Amino acid sequence: MNMLSKYKLWIGGAFCLVVIGLIIGAARPKHVSGAQPGASPDVEVAQVEQKDVPIFGEWIGTLDGFTNADVKAQVTGYLLRQGYQEGAFVNKGQLLFEIDPRPFQATLDQAQGQLAQARAQLANAEAVQGRTQLDVERYTPLAKEQAASQQDLDNAVQNNLAAKATVATAQAQIKTGEAAVETARINLDFTRLIAPIEGIAGQAQLQVGALVNLSSGPVTSVSTVDPIKVYFTVGEPQYLAWRKRYPTETTRQAADKNLRLELILADGSTYAHEGTFYFADRQVNESTGAIRIAGLFPNPGNILRPGGYGKVRAVIRVQQDALLVPQRAVSELQGSYQVAVVDGEKKVSIRTVKVGDRVGNQWIIADGVKPGQRVVAEGVQKVRPGMQVNPKPFAVEATGR
Repeated sequence: MNMLSKYKLWIGGAFCLVVIGLIIGAARPKHVSGAQPGASPDVEVAQVEQKDVPIFGEWIGTLDGFTNADVKAQVTGYLLRQGYQEGAFVNKGQLLFEIDPRPFQATLDQAQGQLAQARAQLANAEAVQGRTQLDVERYTPLAKEQAASQQDLDNAVQNNLAAKATVATAQAQIKTGEAAVETARINLDFTRLIAPIEGIAGQAQLQVGALVNLSSGPVTSVSTVDPIKVYFTVGEPQYLAWRKRYPTETTRQAADKNLRLELILADGSTYAHEGTFYFADRQVNESTGAIRIAGLFPNPGNILRPGGYGKVRAVIRVQQDALLVPQRAVSELQGSYQVAVVDGEKKVSIRTVKVGDRVGNQWIIADGVKPGQRVVAEGVQKVRPGMQVNPKPFAVEATGR
């Protein structure tokens, strides 16, 4: 057999093998993976819920002491000792610092000595005045009867007037001395820097041995923190809307009194105690267009401290018969919002809706759906208008306010 014959025989055999392989492959059953084309996709649906919903406002808040007092030196001297622990609770009148009292005690002693001297001089002057008054009384009738000369009476009168002037001078010196003693006593008291209020005492700004005076600045500060004050700013439109709901002073005061505030702390936890409205500032900030509001929160144990931050929340109104859907059921497309509604025949229609406030994990729908309708909350990306779906109940997530 020549080479050409062998090549033709090899080509024919290979062709036969290919044909047999195709026949076997066609006869083998196909593997089915996934749903059949055209099958209805599974989606999770939620009913449009209708109920009264409290609408919350939320603002950034700053904590501050209910009362803050700077402790400053009122006299010049050296700090002798510190009488409190920084960051600890102190009572009103408790000693915080003491200035060296010795110079002030010496000044007080000197003033008291001068006052005692002035009082002694007054006693002598009053005695002299008494004697001269008796002389005047004795010489007056004698001079009328010419039993004594007019000169004797005139001398008695002049001596009495001089004695009265001496008494008046001594009395003035006593008043000056009493004022000097009181001033010296006040300055001596000022050497004791005491807490003007009860609360938490801050860090010492000066140490023992430092020279202090009126211009030294605060030596320390004390803040009353139970209750603690929380400042937050509210936009002018929101503030005016609140006030318009309560047009009279009586209704406004009642609404402010009944307002309950929540505080979300920096770690995300909700503070255990509710707060109350305290006051609104007298003016709107011209730069920000907002007004400053203060609330009060109980602070047992002095856990909250001035300077901290948190979020203040409060119910600002109640929306009647609000229509609610899960937030994930709402899709945003070029500034408009849509939901996929599933009808009784399990067919999908896409609705453009008008949204309102968000309430936890739900969204208030102002227009576009009706109570009881079913909207796709899970699997929105799989549906198209007119598509038939296999609806299943939506696993509602835990909602927060």
